[in-house]
Amino acid sequence: MTSQLAVSTGQHTDPGPKPVNQDFHGLMIPGDHQLGTKGIAVAIADGISSSNVSQIASESAVAGFLNDYYATPDSWSVKQSAQRVLRATNAWLHAQTRQSRYRYDQDRGYVCTLSVLVLKSATAHVFHIGDARIYRLQGNSLEQLTTDHRVWLSQEDSCLNRAMGLSQQVDIDYLAVPVWLGDTFLLATDGVYEHLSERDMAGIIQAAGEDLDSAARTLVERALAAGSDDNLSVQLVRVDSVAAGKSSAEVARDVQQLPFARELAPGQVLDGYRIVRPIHASSRSQVYLAIDEASHQQVALKVPAMELRENPAGLEQFATEQWVAQRIDSPHVVKAFAPERPRSCLYLATKYVQGISLRQWLLDHPAPALETVRQLVEQIARGLRAFHRLEMVHQDLKPDNILINDEGTVVLIDFGATRNAGLQELHDHDEPTWPRGAALYSAPEAFLGETTGWQADQFSLGVITYQMLTGQLPYGTRVPGIRNHRQLRQLSYHPARLHREDLPGWIDHALARALHPESHKRYPALSEFLFDLRQPNPQWQQHHQKPLMERHPVAFWQGMSALLLLALLASFAWRP
Repeated sequence: MTSQLAVSTGQHTDPGPKPVNQDFHGLMIPGDHQLGTKGIAVAIADGISSSNVSQIASESAVAGFLNDYYATPDSWSVKQSAQRVLRATNAWLHAQTRQSRYRYDQDRGYVCTLSVLVLKSATAHVFHIGDARIYRLQGNSLEQLTTDHRVWLSQEDSCLNRAMGLSQQVDIDYLAVPVWLGDTFLLATDGVYEHLSERDMAGIIQAAGEDLDSAARTLVERALAAGSDDNLSVQLVRVDSVAAGKSSAEVARDVQQLPFARELAPGQVLDGYRIVRPIHASSRSQVYLAIDEASHQQVALKVPAMELRENPAGLEQFATEQWVAQRIDSPHVVKAFAPERPRSCLYLATKYVQGISLRQWLLDHPAPALETVRQLVEQIARGLRAFHRLEMVHQDLKPDNILINDEGTVVLIDFGATRNAGLQELHDHDEPTWPRGAALYSAPEAFLGETTGWQADQFSLGVITYQMLTGQLPYGTRVPGIRNHRQLRQLSYHPARLHREDLPGWIDHALARALHPESHKRYPALSEFLFDLRQPNPQWQQHHQKPLMERHPVAFWQGMSALLLLALLASFAWRP
């Protein structure tokens, strides 16, 4: 009989003499196939005492990792999955500090340490940022597996030189070691290990026997008795069973990529999905309407095209789509469909949206009312903001990737081009120098090889808004031809009113700013663009003030009459 990985756990935390506990810890033991594909994850975080929001950072870092790690594709290795999730979480924490009142004082921002242990099969994977520690107890020997990221300024003063949220980028220590039956892993914050020797900690754990909760509680109590004046947290994980058939050779081996799906036909069943009909096909993927036989729900099943076999970057991006879809929760973004069952091949399953694409809507509504356009644009913007809140950029916003369901709700689909600040490839040279999305809707900076931010999505939204109102593109086909900044400066906005005279002049002011060739001159927030689509911007009003005769014609002519009367009286008065 093949054995599975099994563990016993214990944990305890205490604020110590401090009023707030800025430590946070968590553990996830999944069921079903994820125990084999993802393993068991343990995480501990320690906030920095100089920050009043650091406890939020600690909780967000641990909870975010445990949620997002298990949402990564099964085809990713433990190292790949964990590092990408950690980078995404770090980017999010750093963004929270930038957007808060602590943006000029990082020591008071959303910063914390984070140490993660993932036990999968017969390997322990360690990921470490900061000075929380991970130890391994084998027999009587307690071995420290992490290195403290701390700089000592004097015998008493020190500071962290690496932490989550401290900067936009984060360096992550990684270690993989073989796991043996009986190994016990200890995760502890500095409030514990600074006041207990390794020999003392090993003795306490061994003396507790099978009761690991008692061992964790005793470690905290002993550290407090020894004078600890900090928050104290301990986690213990003992390996009771190791998956059979594995060896330490897997340390250097990534999880194998899932095979490609064979050509699918109506009536065929794939992993519990019954194929109904094809929906869409491109050089990158094929999409099918399917029925989940367990829940009887309609599902859009997306499989990679065979051409991606020789395109590792494209295949990697396809695998990322599932993770992106599972992270975003918005009524305006298509939801992932991910039942707990193993996969036999590579595909992406999302809930099926019954409706039409914005491309078809444009054909059906060649001259829509301004208010109708506003309502659709506002829904698209809400979907984009769901991406932007997670430091993601959609990067392929076009009418084909915008669906309008039978209730009139706008839903964004297709995350094959999505960029995440914390999900970049480990090597920068792998980043494409050409837009991932449709050329006619991509921002000019993408054609210059520059890294695109959320302002690129604003540009795409501006193009779509302009097209909905006029049936035309604001710059025609000139944007994809840009190769340098001289050509960029030559781009000239073509007013929408030249195509449609019934539009108010201030609409062009809003569109021109959202569509500005230089990203830093666009709106600082999507909400401002939406606001200016509904009422004239004060800046526009100052430069386009109507003459008094148009604003108040009665008062104008009354004033003119009074002036004429005064002039007449003056002429009589000066007559000899």
